[in-house]
Amino acid sequence: MDTTTNEAPVVEDTTVDHTEDIAAIKRLVADVEEGFNNKDAELMVSGFTANASAGNAVGMVITGREALLEAGRKGLAGFLKDEYARYEVTDIVFLRPDVAVAHKAARAITAEGDLIDVDPAMVALYVLVKENGRWWTAARHNTLVPKAN
Repeated sequence: MDTTTNEAPVVEDTTVDHTEDIAAIKRLVADVEEGFNNKDAELMVSGFTANASAGNAVGMVITGREALLEAGRKGLAGFLKDEYARYEVTDIVFLRPDVAVAHKAARAITAEGDLIDVDPAMVALYVLVKENGRWWTAARHNTLVPKAN
């Protein structure tokens, strides 16, 4: 009997309660936001795996936590030094108990925390893995959102 099917599966873990996982992933993204806004590259990349990769908003892919840390230090001290953002986790799907995909919306804010952007200026996709009881970012990709005319 052939069990091959062309019907697309729904891949989502419902075997465990993910309440604590959701909170941990939101904290991980909050650390990225806090690191960005306080110009703390170490905090900004603290949740990345050693072999993580990240695609930035201009299409450059950086691989490895040390390379991400160096790029963060340069960016935060350079072209991002006067930039601030507010992040909102908009979606988390658990593909397996220890694998998740999350989306984040980013809006520019002032140094005081006031919104500049009403709509998201960027969205990001996170691929997360749970290793030794902790959630880590294995990959992230940022995409700029064009402003409406």
